[in-house]
Formats: sequence, C-alpha cells, structure tokens
Amino acid sequence: MRGETRMKVLVIWRLLTVGGVNAGWRNRSIYFKKHGIETEFLYTTDHGGLHIMQDVAKVYLTKDEEEIIKIIKKNNYKAIIVCDTKAAYKWIRKAQFKGPILIEARTPELIKLTPHLKSFKRVEPQLIIVPSNYQKRLVSILVEDIPIQVIYNGVDTSFFHAIPDEQINHSDLPILPKDKKIIGWIGRVDKRKNWPMLIEVAKKIKNERNDTEIWLIGGAQSVQREEFATVWKDEQLEEIIKWHPVIPYQQMPHVYAKIRQSGGCTLATTKSESFGNTFIESMICGVPVVASNIMPINEIVVHGETGLLFRGQNVDDAVKQLYSILDDHPFQQQMSEAAIRRVEEKFAIEVVAQQYVELLKKVVPVNVIEEVKGDTP
Repeated sequence: MRGETRMKVLVIWRLLTVGGVNAGWRNRSIYFKKHGIETEFLYTTDHGGLHIMQDVAKVYLTKDEEEIIKIIKKNNYKAIIVCDTKAAYKWIRKAQFKGPILIEARTPELIKLTPHLKSFKRVEPQLIIVPSNYQKRLVSILVEDIPIQVIYNGVDTSFFHAIPDEQINHSDLPILPKDKKIIGWIGRVDKRKNWPMLIEVAKKIKNERNDTEIWLIGGAQSVQREEFATVWKDEQLEEIIKWHPVIPYQQMPHVYAKIRQSGGCTLATTKSESFGNTFIESMICGVPVVASNIMPINEIVVHGETGLLFRGQNVDDAVKQLYSILDDHPFQQQMSEAAIRRVEEKFAIEVVAQQYVELLKKVVPVNVIEEVKGDTP
C-alpha cells in the first residue's frame, strides 16, 4: 500500500558527504515517500555527496541565513529534523517555526557532539534520535531532560543485495584481478577511520602473501587524502592497495559483489562510530566484515557469524582475522549467508524506517500524516 504525499519534513545537516548519514537518509526518504512523507534536505557544504541524493529528494545547498529562513517559512514543513548542526536552532527560531523539532545525534566523539546538544537557543526539541545504543549512552552524558530513542540505520535491500556472479558488471572499476582475494576498505581517509592502521595491515600482508589486494574506496574529498597518498607511495603499497577515490554510489553493489566473488571481506579500522552504514551494506551484499570489537560495531557484526572482530587497534589480530576468512572459503560463504539474514531481520529499511514513520505519527498531528488508503502496487 502506498500513501499520497500528506506531510513534508525538512532534514538539516551541515555536511553533504559520501557517508553513512546521507546514505541512511537516502534510504529513509525513499521509504518515507511510499508512506506519504516527502523529505527535503538542507545542507550548508557539499563534500561530494550530492550524487547520493540525485533523483531521490529535493536538496537545498546554501549558507545564506536569509535564504535558509525563507526556505523554512515557505515550505510548510510539518517537522524539522536537525542532524548535528548547532546553527540550525537559530535559523528555526528566526523563521518562527512552530512545528515539532527532532534531533539526530550522529557525531560519535563527545567533544565534537557537545556544541550541537548545548546550543538549542530557546528552541525546544521533542526528541533525540540516535542510531545505536552506544550513541544513546554518549548523548545521555550531555542531555538530561529530552527523551532519547534508538533507531538503527537501514539499508535499501532492493538496491544493496547479493548480485549473482553471472550478473556482476566487470567492466566498471575496480577491476577484479584473477587469483586475488579482495579486502575492501570503504570510507573517508581521516583520523577517525584510522587509515594509518590500514597502512600497517597492508605492509604485513604484503610481506606474508601475494594473493591479496586491498581496495580503498573513497577519500576524494578527505582532509587527509594528501597525507595518506604520501605514505601510501613512500611505503610502496600501490600494488597491494588499489585506491579508488571516487566510485559512484550506484556502482557499490557490484563492488561488494566482486569482493564476495573473490572470497574476500571488508575491513574497518575505525576508532569510533555512531553506527556504520558500510557494515550493513557489506553484509546485505553477502560480504563478511572484519572490524574492531567496539561499540556499536559489535551491535551490528556478530563475531564468528557475520564477520570477525579483532582486539582494539591490534594489527596482528586484525590480520589474523582477515586470514581466517581469506583462507577458508566455506567459512566465508557461511558467514556471507548469515550476514544477509541478519541485515534482512534487523537493518532492512522496511524494518527501521517504519519505526521512524511511527515516531513521526506520534509527534505530528494524525490528520497530517495519515496515509491515504487505496491503490496497492
């Protein structure tokens, strides 16, 4: 059953990045539309993520305060959702917006999160939404009297799914080499994602075997891309780490499919996350994940079942876990199937976005969000 558009919401976030927050909102907005909710987005800075939202939702990209206030005033939004953008509260106040305000607290570092949760400026949010129980613990340190609700990020399983080998597009980059097992490392090249650990992992693997290739996907707009590039070349790792700074979002299911077909996995060296969309994207495509045994990663990846978790930032243990997958194809296939099942049950967009729809029904008058029953697709 599909609903006609009866409600329009605005999501404000300062950074239009190629990352989990925007990928998550892309998936939500597609689901919302089917249920009578139109989502519009306001960003102040584009960091290469505009293509993620193409043909999905209306996007405003501006830093001009007067223009932002006009946008809020003219569009009759029934709710505004603010993602880690302290300036938004001033804009909302100046626009005299009277509807419900929800906050999404996404930043996983306390020192960076604090300004966004201590700057309400006489605006009274009704609820704080977080993507993991770990993030709920973090936010509860800063906020006392606003309810906090966990809604996991979701993945569009009609887009991300396990593509059969015979349907994989092998003409697009990255090209899958013969007789190589692929480790995928996906995301920004920055301190939090911990690319120096990736370098150390690559050096160890290079010294021990020649049947493995690491695909680094992303980093074109990262602040530390030049620093990474210098180390990558100085350490003579170009042959083992194949860097693809820009891979269109629409091609990512085929990237994951190539990794799965090779008998490989994805690796995350991140030091902290509020959730981690690449984990569920990888898993729903049948690719096991190797990552640090920290919250919230261990809320997503089940050790020994859908992937493997290593101790802290321990390079030797990380490589050991990688080899456990690369050197045991039946084990890799078993985890591949389990990973798909887990995402379908807990992180499919139909599951988690419906929780968000129900939440909006609670905070917005029922007659505004009520679905129009009728046509069934």
